[in-house]
Amino acid sequence: MAGTTPRGRAERRSAGELESEVLAALWATDEALTPAGIQAQLGGDLAYNTVHTILKRLHDKGLVLRDVDGRRGAYRPAKNAAELTAEAMHQALDRGPDPIAALQQFVTGLSPEEEHALRDLLGGSSP
Repeated sequence: MAGTTPRGRAERRSAGELESEVLAALWATDEALTPAGIQAQLGGDLAYNTVHTILKRLHDKGLVLRDVDGRRGAYRPAKNAAELTAEAMHQALDRGPDPIAALQQFVTGLSPEEEHALRDLLGGSSP
């Protein structure tokens, strides 16, 4: 739920925050959801029109698919959370001038559990 300012007005969430909330609601279920279903999943604090607008933006970005065979206007994610995160990581590496240096910085910030999982994925052994 959005926080409030000292004057009691709700703080506006950024489009990115709202998109993330809608995607999280879609990832939390195996079925396509209508805008009203997503609105309910988010606790009803967003207006129906806001949810619909966010879905249109996500659809235009290729992040959600509209279910044309099922209920009219139902949406589902185009990619799961892990796929979307990996894609964002690849894009970030591609934008930088030195992807190896970026990877080195990334790896130094991993928790021991994450480091162990990465070593396992790469086929190496953990010390």
